[in-house]
Amino acid sequence: MKLSEQFVITINRELGSGGRTIGEKLAGKLGVPFYDKVLIQGLQEKYELTTEEIERLKGQQHNWWADFKRSLKIMPSYAAPQLISGKTSIPDFLITDDIFQSETEILKGIAADESCVIAGRSGFFVLRDHPNHLSILIQARKEHRINRLVEKRGISPKEAQKIIEEVDTGRENYVKKYTGTSRYDTRNYDLVFNVDNHNEDEIVDLILRYLKK
Repeated sequence: MKLSEQFVITINRELGSGGRTIGEKLAGKLGVPFYDKVLIQGLQEKYELTTEEIERLKGQQHNWWADFKRSLKIMPSYAAPQLISGKTSIPDFLITDDIFQSETEILKGIAADESCVIAGRSGFFVLRDHPNHLSILIQARKEHRINRLVEKRGISPKEAQKIIEEVDTGRENYVKKYTGTSRYDTRNYDLVFNVDNHNEDEIVDLILRYLKK
């Protein structure tokens, strides 16, 4: 992947691995926008970006996402989620075909308009044919993930384990349904990190070193 050209970095991550934070920090270091599930679903809900509406916008202008973003004054980098403060994301098991298709069009529109970092939403699959794309998987041992959720959410280890197991199942079923592959298949990624013995800043530095070599 070339940093001198327009690029997209997609990050798939296990809950409790710190992957979202890594994505935010990486975007900040690169000076590009960061997008995740909450923002994308919030845009869909707030602005009724159904498949039909996106097709209408695409019919009106070549780069519909660029015009849409400018009209909403979406701020760069990780300030963007402020647009939908208070929104909650839709559980993966409730995603419909239409929501997935509109998410796909939004992701493709984002990647066509600007360099960016995207966390989740099967970006590794949706943007697999992008000419300048780096795909990353962030993983951690179950114990590490449980401890992180206990610390961040103030819940018991038993509650954290239950949440992790439910989210893992939901995300894997979602990915298999809409991509025909497993989110754990490392052949889908250019880089795979186990973060058990590293903090988020160290992982970001490793990714930057890889990009700049």
